[in-house]
Amino acid sequence: MPSTPTLALIVVALIVLVIAAIRVIRSLRRLARTRTLVRDKVGDRVGLLKARSAALKVALAERRTTEQARTRANPAYDRRGGADRRITNG
Repeated sequence: MPSTPTLALIVVALIVLVIAAIRVIRSLRRLARTRTLVRDKVGDRVGLLKARSAALKVALAERRTTEQARTRANPAYDRRGGADRRITNG
């Protein structure tokens, strides 16, 4: 019966391997949950930053003088007739 200690050692090793695998799988699930939460938070904050940036661009564009608005960099400026094609409220 010299194979009995070998079989017992193999069974113990398999039990330890299964326990270790279960712990690793649990850790990976927790990591995946945390990664998803972080990705969602970062995505939300990036979206807010983009919205704030767009609002700042609009606010700065509204502060420009009429002379600054009549430049070639402004696509609303009509280069052919020299008139402003923007729709105004007045």
